[in-house]
Amino acid sequence: MLEVDDIHSYYDKSHVLEGVSLHVEAGELVTLLGRNGAGKTTTLKSIVGLVPPRQGAVRFEGRVINGQEPFRIARQGVALVPEHRGIFGLLSVEENLKIAARRRSRWQLADIYRLFPRLEERRRNGGNALSGGEQQMLAIARALINDPRILLLDEPTEGLAPVIVDEIVRILKDIRGLGLPVLLVEQNLRVCEQLADRHYVLEQGRVVYHGSAQAFRDDPAIRDRFLALSA
Repeated sequence: MLEVDDIHSYYDKSHVLEGVSLHVEAGELVTLLGRNGAGKTTTLKSIVGLVPPRQGAVRFEGRVINGQEPFRIARQGVALVPEHRGIFGLLSVEENLKIAARRRSRWQLADIYRLFPRLEERRRNGGNALSGGEQQMLAIARALINDPRILLLDEPTEGLAPVIVDEIVRILKDIRGLGLPVLLVEQNLRVCEQLADRHYVLEQGRVVYHGSAQAFRDDPAIRDRFLALSA
């Protein structure tokens, strides 16, 4: 469904991604792991056109999408929920959702509120009045109501209380259960191991590991070497 083939991406003259390749199949939840600065966020931005790759190809549903403007990529159903969330703080929860809604989306407002009951409770609250966890839920909900065909998430649980992390995990399990593929950048390995079908690990802009969830669990040396868990 999504295929990233040997992409090289730069910030000015800084060569950040050095031949990254990965794929996400229909219905999968795939994680992208690595230390800070490994290139995870840049990979997501390269997929959606915010940091256009200078080499390689990004294909979505068989079509090459790199080189297109980000809004054209988004219209094809590639949705990024960025680390900073990007909600409109002066608008209410419901207004944030309604401005993103598509008439033929498989997720209508009622569906969103069933998936995110906390947002229904806060539907008249302004975005700035929400907690960090509620803002993250709103960012994911706003992406869903726009009817994506794949969801890219950048650090959705960062800085959140454990009880809110558990709620985000429940939501992501529900989303995966509905068949929407997800590419997840996440530092919390407990979250990743609960959710993922497969894992990729980035190190200095290169993929240094790719394996199934079971293979990753069975090989602690990978975690110790590339994710510094033994430190």
